[in-house]
Amino acid sequence: MMPRVIYYFIFILFLSACKTDKRDVDVSGINIPEIKCLRLENDLFAINPANFEQQNILLKARYGNFYEHYLSSVVNRGGSKDSLYKPSLLKFTSDKDVHDCFLQVKKMYPIAKTDNITAQVNDCAKRFRFHFPKRKIPAKLVTCLTGWNYAAAYTDSALVLGLDMYLGDTSIYYQMLHLPQYRTRFMNEQSILPDLVRGWLITEFDNADVTNTLLNHTIFYGKIYYAAWALLPQTHDSLLLSYTSKQMDYCRQNEKNLWGYFAEKNRLYENNMRAIQELITEGPFTAAISKDCPPRIAMWVGLQIVKSYMDKNDVSLNELMNEKDAQKILNKSKYRP
Repeated sequence: MMPRVIYYFIFILFLSACKTDKRDVDVSGINIPEIKCLRLENDLFAINPANFEQQNILLKARYGNFYEHYLSSVVNRGGSKDSLYKPSLLKFTSDKDVHDCFLQVKKMYPIAKTDNITAQVNDCAKRFRFHFPKRKIPAKLVTCLTGWNYAAAYTDSALVLGLDMYLGDTSIYYQMLHLPQYRTRFMNEQSILPDLVRGWLITEFDNADVTNTLLNHTIFYGKIYYAAWALLPQTHDSLLLSYTSKQMDYCRQNEKNLWGYFAEKNRLYENNMRAIQELITEGPFTAAISKDCPPRIAMWVGLQIVKSYMDKNDVSLNELMNEKDAQKILNKSKYRP
């Protein structure tokens, strides 16, 4: 007769085998319209005074409403209808630093490389359709130069990638702009997919209507990072969070103390935005806790809470993202590091 302890051990192994990773989904049967990559920077730098009118028609037809959005946010506030549109655009493309940056982008991100990025975006979109079948997916991926203003965004049904923000931490342009190391160390090719996906999700599931407390911000960003984790299941947590390995080690080693900081003195229900910002904004560290504590620590804590919630409850990713009750997620997570 097999000893009872062995039966128990086998039963535990059986339960462990049955517990599936909710991110492990089969998307082989998911069909979506293919997201194609449009290289706006190449089209812009093909313009010159002689072909301006012809190229202008082409740009408006190819990029639709996004083109006006791009113009107003990067080149000329008034867009194409403004009288300064033509001289502003030609000035932008003839600027020495911008033109040199364009040449560097063209060298670092040839068509083959952006095709590979686009293939990964399409895989993410299939996972997005699997989890959120009623939501729209992006129609295109547009690469461009943003004048070093923004990296990744989702607007006008387009995923937007500012390639001038992914030139590597030693880029001369980042030195000229005096960008701090805590930013530039993640301004590289490896960060493109995580940045794109987070930008997409934050726009898709905006946080505009929630109660302004630390708890709500913590859970909102925890949900965003968990969803990004689901759309990019092969991507390491450190890339998803834009943390160094040392910062990840700090979080793991101090998880109990970090949770203690959030849980004490009703801090989770803090509604002073200045105090909240200290825990959710970028920087070299979270000064409210320690110079060793990574920035945006509320987001990391939120991800741990959401992971616990998803592990302990029969909830789909779609249900998670549509759940607006942060207190409910916290309670049902039974998070106790």
